[in-house]
Amino acid sequence: MERAAHQRSGMVQASEEIVSDAGAAFALLCEVEKWPVWLSLVRSVRRLDGDHALCLGSEVAIQAPLLGSGEEIFVVERFLQGHLLRIESAFSCRRSWEFRIERKGERARLAVALAYPTYGGWLGAQLDRLARRRKAESELWASVVHFKGLVEFENHPDRVLADF
Repeated sequence: MERAAHQRSGMVQASEEIVSDAGAAFALLCEVEKWPVWLSLVRSVRRLDGDHALCLGSEVAIQAPLLGSGEEIFVVERFLQGHLLRIESAFSCRRSWEFRIERKGERARLAVALAYPTYGGWLGAQLDRLARRRKAESELWASVVHFKGLVEFENHPDRVLADF
């Protein structure tokens, strides 16, 4: 059963070590409206449930053209302050984003996993692997590197551009 589910879902992952406090990295991660700045897979993200802090049950609308045509609603399914944020589609349990911040002393590691459904049986899975998944992997890896740069720049004590 697990193997069949895996064949029907695409999965891309990326991770990067961050030379910064894990709390600062998680705080930036929880600002979902800023995801399009660093997460190139998404065109827009907006909160649907007001301005309160992101928590279990919060709803966000995401538009990710590479992974679907329109805006899709996601719900925060798992949330551990400072460590884990997992959102799952309100309409498909096979579409999810999981962000983990792992503390490693004065450093942290961001790990991102994206799961999305694939259709068309074995042939559809192979076409996805050759086309969409390869592009999604590349975009996700570049996004994680961009996130690393944003967090390290914002939290570096000797920022060169601090006066600007």
